[in-house]
Amino acid sequence: MTVRVRIAPSPTGNLHIGTARTAVFNWLFARHHQGQFILRIEDTDEVRSQPQYTQNILDGLSWLGLNWDEGPIFQSERIDQYHQAIQKLLDQGLAYRCYTTPEELDGLREGQKARKEAPRYDNRHRDLSKEQEDAFIAEGRQPVIRFKIDDDGHIAWTDLVRGPMNWKGSDLGGDMVIARANASGEIGQPLYNLAVVVDDLDMKISHVIRGEDHIANTAKQILLYEALGGTVPVFSHTPLILNPEGRKLSKRDGVTSISDFQDMGFTAEALANYMTLLGWSPPDATQELFSLKDAAEQFSFERVNKAGAKFDWDKLDWINSQYLHPMPAAELVDRLIPYWQAAGFTFDPVADRPWLEQLTALIGPSLTRLKDCVDMSQFLFVESVDFSEEAVTQLQQDGVSAALQSLADGLSALEEFSAEAAQSIIKQVVKDQGVKKGLVMKSLRAALTGALKGPDLMESWLLLHQRKADLGRLRDAIAEGRL
Repeated sequence: MTVRVRIAPSPTGNLHIGTARTAVFNWLFARHHQGQFILRIEDTDEVRSQPQYTQNILDGLSWLGLNWDEGPIFQSERIDQYHQAIQKLLDQGLAYRCYTTPEELDGLREGQKARKEAPRYDNRHRDLSKEQEDAFIAEGRQPVIRFKIDDDGHIAWTDLVRGPMNWKGSDLGGDMVIARANASGEIGQPLYNLAVVVDDLDMKISHVIRGEDHIANTAKQILLYEALGGTVPVFSHTPLILNPEGRKLSKRDGVTSISDFQDMGFTAEALANYMTLLGWSPPDATQELFSLKDAAEQFSFERVNKAGAKFDWDKLDWINSQYLHPMPAAELVDRLIPYWQAAGFTFDPVADRPWLEQLTALIGPSLTRLKDCVDMSQFLFVESVDFSEEAVTQLQQDGVSAALQSLADGLSALEEFSAEAAQSIIKQVVKDQGVKKGLVMKSLRAALTGALKGPDLMESWLLLHQRKADLGRLRDAIAEGRL
């Protein structure tokens, strides 16, 4: 059997971390079995589906490296196929038009709620006579099309994650709405459970891999696969992503779209790596860093957990740092430039490339997220720095202004700047001013960066000197110290 799996997001919002994790598992399974990974866009919700969301989904999957073999296939272009399937079910007596009004449904639910019964449709219009149906049409009632569910039926499948699964027909809430219809009864908008089954059959999907919140849908859909005469796929229901308190992850927990993770400074490699660990563990339990290709070679549902996977920002940050720290500056700089540009820093990406690579080599080993480069290097791009409270205290200490003035004098007289020359100036200032080297170094950092902590001081001074900013910083700091 050729493995064919699909990811089928709805373009009613940006690509979310939960959908992306499902896409990762589908991709890993397909690549492990040399199968096909198919992208389907479920855009039959005309009101909520937006082209910008479709593009966000395509961009997010591409950025993560989840290349698809077929698609994108749009449900909105397959309405005729859905109508044909619905008509087939109607012709076979497996579906019918239901004219129950919203008010009648509300009354049904209220009664069930009062009796503390589970909500379900009572199938009241399953066997309407032609006269009854004509009367409802004459009233102008707007029908839906329902698929008949046998309350005495039994639905079973073997889930690759959860093992044997069993459902009673009576647990599915009564006959299922599969489409809207207009006042004259013509087939209208198909609903999710019908459309997804028709798609899976037409696209010869062998395995359906999705979140455990779809389990109830699976029981209903199996009935539709069988009614339409198709082969039922193999199902795998993966664990939900949970917040630290063990509840389903939601936007209230700071969960964001994949594009937002990108904006926050996570690399595609690190995020994809982390998502593989949200519910799956490699054979070597100590292994935490691997590419998608490496994970695909090891992937199986035997190692996918049933329990929910808790999202851990600290773990994601750590994984991201492990990708950033060894990255060559020539590669890393290309990833940092967009963040510097977004921050409004002024530089020429081409002409300033050597300087930018030096800066990248300086801060790269300290990055956790790519966006950290903005705060870590801001002092190198601005014309003048704002001195922190601690820096001001340092600059106002006795002897600091004189030491900085001596540094400025030595710098002005210097013909060619180098790390060795800078150390010589510092050594001479310590000797001439009769102060400790620690005082000079701490004051120099405060003067050049506006803070008492930051990247390597001598490398920072070198970068500032190349932009002809160091002498001005020293003079500003001297003035600050004399206030």
